[in-house]
Amino acid sequence: MNLNALKKLLVGSPLATAQARHERLSKTAALAVFSSDALSSVAYATEEILLILVLAGTAAIHYSIPIGFAIAGLIAVVVSSYRQTILAYPQGGGSYIVTKDNLGTLPGLISGAALLIDYVLTVAVSVAAGVAALTSAVPGLFDYRVTIGVGFVAAITLANLRGLRESGQLFAVPTYLFIALVAVLIGYGLVRWAFGWDPAARVVVDPSVAAVKDLSVFLVLRAFASGCAALTGVEAVSDGVPAFKPPEARNARIVLAWLGVILISLFVGITFLTRHYHLTPLSEQTILSQLARQIFGDGALYYAIQASTMLILVLAANTAFADFPRLSYFLARDGFLPRQFSTRGDRLVFSNGILILGSTAAALLVLFGGSTHALIPLYAVGVFLSFTLSQASMVRRWLVRRESGWKWRWWLNAVGAATTGLVVAIITATKFTHGAWVVVLLIPLLVMLFMAIQRHYADVAGQLSLDGYGGPPPMQHTVLVLAGDLHKGVIHALQYAQTLSPAVKGVYVELDPEKTRRLEEKWIKWGMGVPLVVLSSPYRSLLQPFLDYLDHLLALGDNHMVTIVIPEFVTKHWWQHLLHNQTAFLIKGTLLFRKNVVVTDVPYHLR
Repeated sequence: MNLNALKKLLVGSPLATAQARHERLSKTAALAVFSSDALSSVAYATEEILLILVLAGTAAIHYSIPIGFAIAGLIAVVVSSYRQTILAYPQGGGSYIVTKDNLGTLPGLISGAALLIDYVLTVAVSVAAGVAALTSAVPGLFDYRVTIGVGFVAAITLANLRGLRESGQLFAVPTYLFIALVAVLIGYGLVRWAFGWDPAARVVVDPSVAAVKDLSVFLVLRAFASGCAALTGVEAVSDGVPAFKPPEARNARIVLAWLGVILISLFVGITFLTRHYHLTPLSEQTILSQLARQIFGDGALYYAIQASTMLILVLAANTAFADFPRLSYFLARDGFLPRQFSTRGDRLVFSNGILILGSTAAALLVLFGGSTHALIPLYAVGVFLSFTLSQASMVRRWLVRRESGWKWRWWLNAVGAATTGLVVAIITATKFTHGAWVVVLLIPLLVMLFMAIQRHYADVAGQLSLDGYGGPPPMQHTVLVLAGDLHKGVIHALQYAQTLSPAVKGVYVELDPEKTRRLEEKWIKWGMGVPLVVLSSPYRSLLQPFLDYLDHLLALGDNHMVTIVIPEFVTKHWWQHLLHNQTAFLIKGTLLFRKNVVVTDVPYHLR
């Protein structure tokens, strides 16, 4: 099977450009594609709050309820703010576009860098949390969590390479199954609480955890910052408006409202029940696993919850796979990333962005040992920074353009900007020494990289521009045919060279005078009238005498072009090629960046 056939088998047959409009998503499919990251975060956000509070002992866990309600309020503010963004930017209101449009290029690049980092972390954290759900139910797999995680990333990458609509169909069932099962879990748990049916036998918690830190405002803020992981992915709907079926903006706003209601309900429900059952974090079992065991026992429903949690957490990475390539496209379109990121692949997706995201996330899983808790401190800094810049940009837009409803819309976005800005400060301060410093450092480094790429493209465009160009000067052209011997392949190359220029010369580097004598005899008969230049090599170097001769020719003038014709015979089988020297590769590599030098291969295929 050749590479093209393998690619077709894995990725699918190429799609025509005209089919792009038919690859759009319905509201139900879009909720699965763009909301799975935010919805799945309820599986670990509460646990991240408890992991911090428990440092002050079991008694501090009761603070999880007010922290949970504060985060729920934050979700409502952010969702409402982004609904305004969708209204103002129906063509796609990603933070990079909105910020660049209203605050300028530099703030836009900061927002873009923050989001790119966050998307990579989204994949790593979601997959690590999904593997944790699996190992909670099947502890024997705990030691293989990194391998399993990398395998999941590879599978999601492949699914996205197949195209947007197919990935939406793939992720819809796990997303809705997770929502339904967690809703049943919360509903039944609340009924048990209301009617006093609490079980007494299936306690899996450590009832008394010793305090290792004093309960302080800083600790509570740190717990709040960790719980803010529940908001990651909320902006994805706003970023992905162009992927919706028409009317795009209206459908996106509806999906974002659905997401807000579902996310708040699931997060608050899990946080309340976790506090009610006095659950504390365990290294071998997630909080959601403990909660499901408390309410459903070890029966089929428990394993269904764990299976759906694992699936949505792993597939939640698809939100990043939907938005990272699209953001990379916008940055590449504006000249801040390599232009390869703006090219659609065979399946009408931005394949290069998908591949870079998958490989980087897999590397993070290996580097951090597949641990969710090790990755979480790096998480959320970028996304809340982009939240803040996007909402501040919308405030400026409403105040400057004064579009319909601007008098109350700017207040809504101002509240969103102030709230998320405060959260950025809290997250940075409380998580800085625990890993957030990495993201704080990476963002300016990425911005500098973006600007360097843009300067390169601007410089290239300036040098290639025809503005003020007076026309090309007269050009001299010399063609050199390299010959290590004289055979059919060299004669074929000489024929080709004579079609390029009348000034053709054969060049031979002498290592053995006797061989030179035999070559000159054959050249007289078969050299087709082309003069042969013999270069002496007292130190047996093939390359240096030729380079010296080439430099001599190039010194004749800036408008002197030299074409190097390299005869190469091509063997029938690839392994036969290994039996012959690779001088041609060495010459081509050496001449690659030489000015006014063109290197041409003339292959002669052997039977």
